[in-house]
Amino acid sequence: MSLQWISNFLEAQTAEFGATRNTQEAYGRDLKDFLSFLECNGAGFASADRSMVENYLIQCDAIGLATSTKARRLSSIKQLYRFAFEENLRKDNPAIQLRGPGKKKQLPKSMTVQDVEKLLQTSRTMPKQQAAKIRLTCLMELLYATGMRVTELVGLPAAAARGNPQMILVCGKGGKERMVPLSPGARSAIILWLSFRDQDETSSKSLFLFPSRGKDGHLTRVWFHQQIKKLAAVAGVDPRKVSPHSLRHAFATHLLAGGADLRSIQTLLGHADIATTEIYTHIQDKRLRELVLKHHPLAHPLKTGA
Repeated sequence: MSLQWISNFLEAQTAEFGATRNTQEAYGRDLKDFLSFLECNGAGFASADRSMVENYLIQCDAIGLATSTKARRLSSIKQLYRFAFEENLRKDNPAIQLRGPGKKKQLPKSMTVQDVEKLLQTSRTMPKQQAAKIRLTCLMELLYATGMRVTELVGLPAAAARGNPQMILVCGKGGKERMVPLSPGARSAIILWLSFRDQDETSSKSLFLFPSRGKDGHLTRVWFHQQIKKLAAVAGVDPRKVSPHSLRHAFATHLLAGGADLRSIQTLLGHADIATTEIYTHIQDKRLRELVLKHHPLAHPLKTGA
């Protein structure tokens, strides 16, 4: 019965909010872990009270889970019980007054323009096969030019890229769509990749820009994550600070450093809340601090005459 709660909840999240498969899987893992805890204590979703939820959170803390993980698990539990209350599965919500540890705002790992240029250059030479070179170059050019999430990138429909578009339609979290401009380099990379992609009989029939024989029908984010780590190692860039997400950060921070405003960056990234975008201002703040410390006369000890 409790597993049915999870199933119904996940279906509702998908129907009402357009939850992605990755989001569903995260919710499912969190709630199954919570359910295992409840069952070990002779309870289930229907009978658990506030103290049981609190005890579960204490256990999460005791086993050393990261603050972000604990916050996410509590969020999953709160959303499940909100759903249960709205669906009359329970007459109360045992988690409604609980507050999580709060996620610490982590500063994005910063990549310089030179780092990105090294990655883009290496993408043109690293793979052995010509088609693989062109595909990886297209992926990298698109990611840095648009700041897309990796799931948005690998799942792009081929139709969105045809006709040498000036802008590309991106379907983001919750099914929300946004238009993102393409750089000349990204447009050239798309045109070249499509010419190779369409020569393959199987790939040409795919709906996706980056087709794959896997169950998703397109390249996976795991595959691309592995490729970008290899790319960093070959390019001489520290692999620890390189990932698809760090290139999204680079897109935002480099725009901000170049004078773009936060509202525009928020729109391009597909952030629902500008507070999420504001984390990128640390790059600009750091640059301004360095500028003052280097050039302001009062930033240095005054020289006194003999």
